[in-house]
Amino acid sequence: MFPPSCFMRNAVVLSLSLVSLTAFADDSLEEIVVTADFRGRSSVDVPSSMTILDRETIELSAIQHFEELIYSIPNLNWSGDGNRARHFQIRGAGELEQYEGAPNPSVGFLIDDIDFSGIGSVATLFDIEQIEVLKGPQGSRYGANALAGLIYVQSVEPTDEQTGVLRLSAGGDAALSGGIAFGGPLTADGKFKYRLSAQRYESDGFRNNTYLGRSDTNGRRETTVRAKLLWQTDNDWTMRLTGMFTDINDGYDAFAIDNSLTVLSDRPGKDAQTSIGAAFKAVWEGSDSISLTSITSVADSDMNFSFDADWGNADAWAPFTYDFVSRNDRKRKTISQEIRVASAEGAGLLNDRVQWLGGLFIQSLDETLSTRNQGEYFDPFFDFALSLDTRLDSRFEARNAALFGQLSFSLGRKGTLSTGLRIENRSTEYSDSDGLSVDPGETMVGGEISYRHAIAEGINGYVTLAKGYKAGGFNLGLVPDGQRKFVQEALWSLELGIKSGWLDDRLVFNAAVFRNERRDQQVRTSAQLVPNDPASFVFFTANAAKGTTLGLEADVRWTPVDRWELSASVGLLNAEFDRFVTPDADLSGRNQAHAPAYSLAMGGMYRHPGGLFARVDWSARDEFYFDISHDQKSTPFELVNVRLGFETERWTAQIWARNLLDERYAVRGFFFGNEPPNFPNTLYIRQGDPRQLGVTFDMRF
Repeated sequence: MFPPSCFMRNAVVLSLSLVSLTAFADDSLEEIVVTADFRGRSSVDVPSSMTILDRETIELSAIQHFEELIYSIPNLNWSGDGNRARHFQIRGAGELEQYEGAPNPSVGFLIDDIDFSGIGSVATLFDIEQIEVLKGPQGSRYGANALAGLIYVQSVEPTDEQTGVLRLSAGGDAALSGGIAFGGPLTADGKFKYRLSAQRYESDGFRNNTYLGRSDTNGRRETTVRAKLLWQTDNDWTMRLTGMFTDINDGYDAFAIDNSLTVLSDRPGKDAQTSIGAAFKAVWEGSDSISLTSITSVADSDMNFSFDADWGNADAWAPFTYDFVSRNDRKRKTISQEIRVASAEGAGLLNDRVQWLGGLFIQSLDETLSTRNQGEYFDPFFDFALSLDTRLDSRFEARNAALFGQLSFSLGRKGTLSTGLRIENRSTEYSDSDGLSVDPGETMVGGEISYRHAIAEGINGYVTLAKGYKAGGFNLGLVPDGQRKFVQEALWSLELGIKSGWLDDRLVFNAAVFRNERRDQQVRTSAQLVPNDPASFVFFTANAAKGTTLGLEADVRWTPVDRWELSASVGLLNAEFDRFVTPDADLSGRNQAHAPAYSLAMGGMYRHPGGLFARVDWSARDEFYFDISHDQKSTPFELVNVRLGFETERWTAQIWARNLLDERYAVRGFFFGNEPPNFPNTLYIRQGDPRQLGVTFDMRF
């Protein structure tokens, strides 16, 4: 394995060399439109750092789930706290594990305008058109759930002609999947169009439970159905109705005492989520001066998260009795409505030099959670016995209402000054079976101001100052005095960037440097309430730290000729606590959790006119701290994915390998005692997926 300095040097040399090369090209690349933006602008016109993955990249870089794409995106990480990724970190900010009490995500996650923030397990990838990862606070656009950034997933839109695809796939780990998608016009005039897709995926989950004699206790059983109806009326309305059903019925048996892929649990758990969602978007452009947009979305999710807490069985722990299990049943319902009015193209104020936009957003969230922990422990040598059976039932309700607006000023032919503001009020009610009842409410303010300048043809520079916010909350159970509640967090971000394209956009280079300052930073920490009493050890969230993050993101894509496409990206990150003192340690100056110093990716794609194609993707991550409650780290790692295939106008056949070199790497780590009788503190890791080989066949019709 090469040292980190070599990784960085190679990435920088590659980026600079690609930028300096010249090529011969005929056609320019298709413009990329940011659908998560208020106005649906071209990516080069949005003054912030982002990564956008198109349909071809998604289909050639992943097999089933969004988590497979994460390592190709600079400064994006995830926490393996379940079978599938649902906790994300952008530029070092984001949750690491399932929350207690109230949902309070730092990273927004939307699928076709349906909000799944904090529960992104449903992000399967069949028939997905585009994925946008917006980095940095999205204070005016998305508010409280996008302190660190936003991930927006868009499925394939209905087409003007009847089209469809049938996909079959098989691979190692007993993986099998089948999907079909089709759509087109419903009427002769093409004003009604539709798209339907359905897919089923199964695999064993890369774990071997030798005690139960099973290989599927961490298995994946995932079903997704999507539907879209697009209607363009005669009176300048465009309406889109989207519906989705996702059943993620995955097992959860991921941890082993020896940190291997061989597990010994006698009661393996579940990481399951069934979600039904819908969104209705209506746009009216019947006026020369304004346009109207309305977005209504609803979602209903039923989640089950359970695990064998001792990771063992009666034989493994003999002569001790050690048997614990934890179960969590969560139900969430959300409904939201957004209405916005914007100046029409060419009809801005002051002779079209000022574009404006304003709107209203309201959301209602209702969530119930039932948690039960059970266990037995008996030490025959000391005749010590412990029995545990606790249950907590809770209900959380939140109502959010926000006013937002944007102004954009043209400053001559080359400059644009933009401002945005969002004022959001949140009222909540929480109660549980332990007698805790709280109803915190607060008003939060975020926004941004940016300046974009056309340096030369095809080269834009920008500078953006943005503020994001995250709502306050409360802790459950026993907590230190004065730590029942914690206040809202603010993230200030200053970003300077460049977006450029040369040679008819055959060579595209984007780069950004940023500084983030987190004020009243919410940190999940721990304390011992009674000295020398390990049973009084509790975890809680507090406004304990101020943090500063410095970083860089850059990506380059070069298409020298139609046969070749090369790409590279680099993310550099220094995310530290400026000031953070816990009852047990002074962590001031220490790096934050799940914030690797570098994230690198390179890829190459070759297509022969005869139909043969090949693709190689390489990614690398630096070490990172697993948590703030200890100083244990992951180890640096690299992953290699390859594909080789043949395509015609009607079908494509390919073989693929993920993690070709069978790299061992960690996606989550805990440091605690879990082995009787002495229970020494030990680092336990959850490994990422090992090597997997497979084949995929597509038939287009």
